[in-house]
Amino acid sequence: MTRSPFRTAGFSLLELMFAMAIGTIMLFVAAALLGWYGARWERIGGDVASEREARALIAQLTADLSSARFHREGVIGPSSGCWPVSHLGFLSLQSAQVQSQAGCIGDLCAVNYYIKDLPLSGKIVRCLMRGCRDSQDTFTALEADAVGSLFTEHAQLDEPVAFGVVAFDVTPRSHDPSGQWIAWVSNDQIGPEALEVRLVLVRRELAAQLKASVDWDGTGTSGYLLGDPSAAARHPDLEVFDTLIHFGNHENPRPSIP
Repeated sequence: MTRSPFRTAGFSLLELMFAMAIGTIMLFVAAALLGWYGARWERIGGDVASEREARALIAQLTADLSSARFHREGVIGPSSGCWPVSHLGFLSLQSAQVQSQAGCIGDLCAVNYYIKDLPLSGKIVRCLMRGCRDSQDTFTALEADAVGSLFTEHAQLDEPVAFGVVAFDVTPRSHDPSGQWIAWVSNDQIGPEALEVRLVLVRRELAAQLKASVDWDGTGTSGYLLGDPSAAARHPDLEVFDTLIHFGNHENPRPSIP
C-alpha cells in the first residue's frame, strides 16, 4: 500500500491576483466615499458659515434700523447692475454705551451700508461695508446742511460686515389703506415703514473662482458661474436670505429731520 505524497495547502497565482483585484476595488470605493463625505462635510460647514454671517448681518442691520430717523437726504437704493447692489444710508440713534465714547456729543449718528470690492489673497472679494459716523460728525453735517456727505465711503472708518456678497437689494415699503405692503413713494416728509432686504451670498467654492470685479457682476471670464439672478434661490452655490425690517417707529412715523 502506497501513501500519497504530503502536499502543503496554499493559494495559486490566479487566486492571489483575484484577491488583489478585489482589494484594489474596495480601496477605490473607500477612497471615493471618503472624498464624497469630505466634500459633503465641507459643504455643510460652508452652509453654516454663510448662515451665521447672514444672521449676524441681519441682526446688525435690524438694530440700526430699529432706531432709524428719516431724512430727505438719506439713501435708500436704488439697485444697479445685473445683480442688485443697493446703497443704504440713514440717521439712527446710538446706544447709551456708544454715546459715552469720545467724539459723541449726542445720541444721533449716521449709518451707511454699501458694496465694495476688496483685494484679498490675490483676488477680488465683493463685501458689504458698514460705516458709522458719530454724533459730532452728524451734528456738524446737519448744521452745514450737508447730510449727504455722511453717506459716502470713508476708508478709515468703514469695515466689512459680510464677505462674498453677490447681491444686496433694498426695497422700501409702506402700507396702503387696506393694510397691504406696497412700494414706498419717495417724499421729503415721511420715510418708509419697512425695508425689504434680499442678501445673496456666494459659497466659498464658487467665490474662489470669482477673481475680478467683472466676475462678481455676472460677466467676465467666470461670471457665468453665478447663473441667472432670477434663479438664485435654486443655484447650488448661492445662499439667499430675504427679510422685512421695520424702519424706525413704523407705527407712528416721525417727520423728517430738518
